[in-house]
Amino acid sequence: SIKVGNPFDPETFMGAQASGAQLSKILKYIETGQKEGAKILTGGHRKEGKGFFLQPTIFTDVDEKMTIAQEEIFGPVVTVLKFETVEEAIAMANDSDYGLAAGIHTTNLNKAVHVSNKINAGTVWINTYNDFNPMVPFGGVHSSGIGREMGQEVFQEYTQCKAVRIKLQLPDKNTK
Repeated sequence: SIKVGNPFDPETFMGAQASGAQLSKILKYIETGQKEGAKILTGGHRKEGKGFFLQPTIFTDVDEKMTIAQEEIFGPVVTVLKFETVEEAIAMANDSDYGLAAGIHTTNLNKAVHVSNKINAGTVWINTYNDFNPMVPFGGVHSSGIGREMGQEVFQEYTQCKAVRIKLQLPDKNTK
């Protein structure tokens, strides 16, 4: 059970959404998922009280063409999609306009590395998720690709290489 609440409470695992607009956007995705036929396993509603709190939501019976499977929600929503083969899972992961991140959970690390090499995403986590290190670049591909954060690569986003070449003329010996 994930405790949603005040982020300063040590028992809290997840705080509020950043704004009312973001909360409304996530709730619209939840509504769209239900209208398109996905089933809510848990969550799907606001937490009572003040603030932009939302219960974490897990959808099942998700088809890869549904909006909630195709778009970046940026909220506590997980979609569970079924697949028969690893190749089918890779194809489903890559059938999107987005490619920020992916997560693989398995006991077979050889298969996980193989799959991570085939998935079109800026970051692939294996047996972990949202595990950031400031020395490792983070960013997406396709419509998620607007550069990199963190790591040495971030400096390329904020700097411009410039060459300045000057031909110096030596002063005339008669000029002071």
